Amino acid sequence: MNTSHGFVDRARELAPMMRERLASYVHHETPTGEADALNRLADVLGERYTALGAVATRIPAPAGDHLLASWGGAEGDQPYVLVLGHHDTVWPIGQLGARMPYADEGDLIKGPGVFDMKGGLVVFETALEILRDCDTTLGQQVRILVTADEEIGSPTGRALVEQQATGAVAALGLEPPHPDGGLKTGRHGSTRVRLSVRGVEAHAALDAGRGVSAIDELLDQLIHLRAVAAAEEQVLYNVGTIRGGSRTNVTAGEAVADLGFRFGNAAAERRVLKQLAELRPARPGASVVAEILTNRPAWGAPSSNALLEEAVRAGERVGQTVTGAPALGAADTNFAGAAGVPALDGFGPRGRGAHALHEEIVGESLVERAALLASLLSAPLPAGWRGGA
Repeated sequence: MNTSHGFVDRARELAPMMRERLASYVHHETPTGEADALNRLADVLGERYTALGAVATRIPAPAGDHLLASWGGAEGDQPYVLVLGHHDTVWPIGQLGARMPYADEGDLIKGPGVFDMKGGLVVFETALEILRDCDTTLGQQVRILVTADEEIGSPTGRALVEQQATGAVAALGLEPPHPDGGLKTGRHGSTRVRLSVRGVEAHAALDAGRGVSAIDELLDQLIHLRAVAAAEEQVLYNVGTIRGGSRTNVTAGEAVADLGFRFGNAAAERRVLKQLAELRPARPGASVVAEILTNRPAWGAPSSNALLEEAVRAGERVGQTVTGAPALGAADTNFAGAAGVPALDGFGPRGRGAHALHEEIVGESLVERAALLASLLSAPLPAGWRGGA
């Protein structure tokens, strides 16, 4: 049997099972921070990986356990490809009700988490199943790390990703691809910042001269930061939430804003974060503190990309044309890519609507992506390879 054709044929044969597993995973609702819900799905994934021949390990965390599994040898004794996924979603428990029901309509599969990123988890495990059923060995050891808090910046998962990326031959992400199916060869950095301001409360009319408005100070700081971001070519800036003050007749004593920054390159990131650290109040009596909540460093696309070339060849073996381009969104692959590990993301199914009520995937792309990933994982990559980065 031609191995390449075998991958595609077996993927098509497994398509009904892929849809069943995706439905099951989506019905395990797993909001970030809901430890019991996340751990129930981690139980299922761990059993699945063990059945496919992996050594699986749970890594406890207060808000939900992470999961590490490896195929092809004991950890540390040979080169390995690191696969990165997550099983948390942005959707609360109960989202599957009338507001956003799961629906398998053949061409499209809809529901919370199908695109980001339970479809990617199904693609990965099916790729391993294809290799097993086609009697094809892995090109090298494969490890998958499934984190439980990716949707909030991986505050506990980051250290695990960085630890596992050290020494990896390559890192592959199971996040959604570009709309045309293209892989992601780099990602903007993403930093969440809490800007906290303290002022001086006073009666807004009878003692206005003593008051120092934290809200006024916050607004001035936000306008200043907008100018800082606008001065950079590859920086996006968003004020996500604002809260503060108590009453209309009291000068606001406190105000807080949560901000989101996206950085196209590491140099712009350094410049903006430096200015954040150096913020000073614009008015006497006020204080300003900028706290970084989470940070994913910018992962710049390399000028030459041997890992993408490997993916192109893997696609050719299964009759697919593979392309790649940088992406605006951030993910756990940022940590690997920024550390110099050759990385590609976007191996999940095609679709649209991440974090939106219209979240959906193209059903056929489950087959396509599973065959592609199986083909890539069967290719040996040299130890110490750095992919032309």
